[in-house]
Amino acid sequence: MSVKTPEVRITFDNPLPVILFLLTVNLMAIAILSRGRCGLSGCITKYLLSMAVTDLLVIITAVLFNRIPAIYFPGSFLYITPACSLSIALSYASRDSSVWLTVAFTFDRFVAICYQKLKIKYCTEKMAVVVIGTVCALASLKSIPWYFMHEPMFIINKVPWYCRVKQARFTSPFWKTFDWLDRILTPCTSFLLILLLNILTVRSILAASKARRRIRAQSNGEKQSDPEIENRRKSIILLFAITGNFILLWITNVVQFGFKTFSTDYQFGSFNDPRYILQESSNMLQLLNSCTNTFIYAITQRSFRKELTDAMKYPFIVLGKIIK
Repeated sequence: MSVKTPEVRITFDNPLPVILFLLTVNLMAIAILSRGRCGLSGCITKYLLSMAVTDLLVIITAVLFNRIPAIYFPGSFLYITPACSLSIALSYASRDSSVWLTVAFTFDRFVAICYQKLKIKYCTEKMAVVVIGTVCALASLKSIPWYFMHEPMFIINKVPWYCRVKQARFTSPFWKTFDWLDRILTPCTSFLLILLLNILTVRSILAASKARRRIRAQSNGEKQSDPEIENRRKSIILLFAITGNFILLWITNVVQFGFKTFSTDYQFGSFNDPRYILQESSNMLQLLNSCTNTFIYAITQRSFRKELTDAMKYPFIVLGKIIK
C-alpha cells in the first residue's frame, strides 16, 4: 500500500522581522558609504553606493510590494491591475539595475587592474556617475514592456483586479523575442561577463605580481613589503567577494533557466515537484543577493567595520547622555 506524501509549502509565519532587518542593513550600508569614510576611492564608493541603493529597491519592490502582499494581503490595493503591473515592472527594473551595476563595477575594477593607462580616464568619479546613470536608465527602459504584458483577472465595479499574463506573450513574435532577450541578458549574459572578467583579472594579476616581485628582488636583493601590491590586494578581495557572491547566488537561477528552456514539460504537479522547488530556490537566492553585500563590506573592509560599529553604538551613547 503506497502512502501519498502530503504537499508541504514552506513559508515564514511572520517574515516582517526578517524584512525589517534586511531593510535596516541596506539603509545602514547606504548611510555609511554616503559619508565616504571607508578608505575607498571615490569611484569605488559610487559603485558600491549605487549597488546598495538598487539592492534596497529590489527588497522593496520584489518583496514588500510583491511577494508579501501575494501571501498575506491578496485583496489589497496593490492588486488593482495598474498597481500590480507597475509593481512587476519596478521589480524587474530594480533587479536589472542591481545585476548590471555589479557587471559595471567588475568591469571598472578590471580596467583599473589590467589597463593602467585607460584607468586614468575611465576609473573616475565622473565616469562612474555616467555609467551608473546609463545602466539604471537602460534597465528602466527595458522593463517598461513588463507593465503592458499583463491584463486583469477580474473586473469588479469597473475596477480591474490582479494581473494575468496576456495570451499574446506565448503567441506574439514580439513578446516571445522580448522574453528571450530578457532571460538571455539577465542573468545569462551578465553571469558570463562577470565570470569572464574575473578570469581575465586573475590572469593579469598573476602575471603582474610575478613580474613585480622579480623586479623588486633584482633591485633590492631581499623581500620587502610592497604598498602597491597591498593596495591592489585589498581591491581584489572586495571585487572577488562581491562577484563571487553574485555567481554563487545566481548560478541556481541560470541552471533553472536552462532547464526550463530545454524542457518539453515544465508544468508543476505540486509544491513538492522538484521543478517548483528549483524555481523557488532560485528566486530565494536571487533575492538573497540583494542583502549580502553589506556583510561583505563588513568582512573585507576594516574602515567599514569601524563605521558600522560606531553607527550601532551611537543610539546607546545618545541614550546614556539623556539618562545622565
